[in-house]
This record gives sequence, structure tokens and C-alpha cells, in this order.
Amino acid sequence: MSSFTRVISPACFAVAAMTALASAPALAQSADTSFFLTSNGIGNGGNLGGLAGADNHCQTLAQAAGAGGKTWRAYLSTQAADGAPAVNARDRIGKGPWKNAKGAVVAKDVAELHGANGLTKQTALSEKGEVINGRGDTPNRHDVLTGSQPDGSAFAAGEDRTCKNWTSSTQGAAMVGHSDRMGLRDDEASKSWNSSHPSRGPDGGCSQADLKSTGGDGLFYCFAAN
Repeated sequence: MSSFTRVISPACFAVAAMTALASAPALAQSADTSFFLTSNGIGNGGNLGGLAGADNHCQTLAQAAGAGGKTWRAYLSTQAADGAPAVNARDRIGKGPWKNAKGAVVAKDVAELHGANGLTKQTALSEKGEVINGRGDTPNRHDVLTGSQPDGSAFAAGEDRTCKNWTSSTQGAAMVGHSDRMGLRDDEASKSWNSSHPSRGPDGGCSQADLKSTGGDGLFYCFAAN
């Protein structure tokens, strides 16, 4: 029996060593991550606790994935309301470049992000490096909350496009993009990563059930601003 133990032990040590080596690059990639699509939403529809709540969600997910040593911001705009000015998503996220969890650059700067960027279903990865379900998958989760126009700016005050500046889980609507760049039609809106269509649904447009009904899950993009 002792002879058998001596034979097995080196194999166990070898497996352990290989496991440790395999996990090391993943940690390095995570630390270098500067962009991700949230693996999960806050779970309260369009009520994210405002921009601060959304930013905190980004920071929490990044921290859990080993990339918490940065200032993370949600790619979300707000509309002018109650004397407060609008906030543009494009102005919140730093200068770039931004890399996903696998080290691929999705955009080198703000101009490229809102132009010919590298965002696809395969590159708009979660903080865990996972591909998010898109059109044709079950469930479809490609609707991403942005509240933004194609150039990353906020909508004018009036018609709600931000679920009341990310505080409503009932009435209102949120502009969403398609993380997989696919929609029902072959047009620019359907292919837009940040400005495809407003949310809608029987609960008023901003509930978790409403977001899921059109192919979403309350997910949003997170960028390292530094």
C-alpha cells in the first residue's frame, strides 16, 4: 500500500501544479480588464439606484473578478430633470483604450467606441470572461441599458429614455442597445450596441419583467475610467 501511495502522490502534485498555472493567467487578464458587460443586473428593472447605484454594481462585479483596482463607471446617460443637467454616458467612462476580460481591445478611445468599434457578441464579455446570450439563445439577454443616443449623449428632457434617470421599476422607458449587434431587421438601430429601441411592457416599461420580455435582463456596460 505504501508503494501505491508514493506513485499517486506525485501525480496529485502535478495536477495541483497544473491547476495553479492554469489559473494564474486568468487572474492577470482580470486585473487588466477595463471593459465588461455585467453578468447580471441589479434585479429591480430600470431602478438601478441612479448612476451611483449602477457604478457601485460595476465596482462590485469588477472586485469579485479581480479587477477592482480601478474606478468603474456604468455606461449610462441621464436626462435633465428637476434643475439637474443631463449627463452623457460618453463623458463618464474615461479616455480608453478598453480591454475585455480576454485582453481584446474593444475600442482605443471614445471616438472609436462610437464609431467602428470592436464590440460583438464574442467581445462584449462579462467580467467573468463569459459570452452573454444574444438573439437566438434562450433566454435572449442582448438588450443592454444605456439611456443614450448613438453618439453616447443623453436624450433631451421630455420623453423618458432612462427609466426616470434609473430610479423607476414601473413607469417610463429605457433606451437599450444590442450587445450582439443583431435585431429583428437589417438596419443600423438593430445593429447598434448602445441605441436600438426603448424598453416597453405591460408593467409600464421599466420593470424587470418588461426588460426580459423584449430580450433583456437589466444588464449594462461597465468601463474603467482610469
